[in-house]
Order: sequence, then C-alpha cells, then structure tokens
Amino acid sequence: MTTPDADYAAYIAGLPRVLAGAASLFRDAEGRVLLVEPNYRKGWVLPGGTVESDAGESPRQGARRETAEEIGLDVAPGRLLVVDWVPGVGRPPIVAYLYDGGVLGADQLAEIRLQEEELLSWRLVAPADLDGYLLGSLGGRVRAALEVLASGDGAAELENGVRVA
Repeated sequence: MTTPDADYAAYIAGLPRVLAGAASLFRDAEGRVLLVEPNYRKGWVLPGGTVESDAGESPRQGARRETAEEIGLDVAPGRLLVVDWVPGVGRPPIVAYLYDGGVLGADQLAEIRLQEEELLSWRLVAPADLDGYLLGSLGGRVRAALEVLASGDGAAELENGVRVA
C-alpha cells in the first residue's frame, strides 16, 4: 500500500515538463536593440537563458541572473513585455518571458563583459535590421516587445513568435 504523499509524488513525476526561459530587451538612446552572438548555435539572441526553476528561481530572477552572467551588467528587469509559448521539437516546450531591460547609457555599454564560455560578441542593431539577426520565434518576440513599448500597452501573448493577444 502506498501513502498519499507517495501517490502525489508519482502523479507529479508523471506530469508533462515545460521549460522556462527569460531574457531582457536592452536598447540604446537611438532605439537600437542589444543582441549577443552565442557560440553554441546560429543566429543572435537577447541576453537571457533558462530559468533555474528547480532551484526556486522565478523568470524575473532568471532574466537578471542570466544578464549578469552573460554581459556583466546587474540590471533589475523592468515590466514584462512578452510571454511566448514555443512548442517543443526534440525538447520540451518553452514558455519564454521577455522583460524591459531599459535604455543603456554609453557608460553601461562600455561596462559590458561577455561570458566567453557562451558568447562571441555583442552589437546594437536597429529595429529595421533585426530580421537579419534573429531566427525562429525570437524575431516575433522582439518585434512584439518593441510594439508594446511603443504603444504603452500591457504585455503581449504569443504562440511561437506570433501575437495572439
């Protein structure tokens, strides 16, 4: 005979798994977006990464930690701009959270120090040029975030980079 706690643990162990990712959208005074070039995949990305939810980390905390690790800036994330459901292909699905990182001044940009284990370079990219850098659903996520910032609306809900609400 199993105990109620053991039954519950077995139930939880059998539930589907979903990954969480979190990133920050940083811009400069000209409105260009800060992108980083990873060494482990094609395309460019925003500073961010996987939320360490097993350690109790929230998406907001994950965005801050990843930003500090990847570019050396400890910046508290601003408001939530986008939530994107990205279906899994060869991996569990991901819920991606994108926060407003704010506008970085020249002094902050000069302080950027890349995490050499994961990143090759960084650059500021004009919104009109983002499609040449961002692959997959990330391009839709960044465009939706810029629209939210421009309009002052609440957060956008996306499915695989396409706005649904």
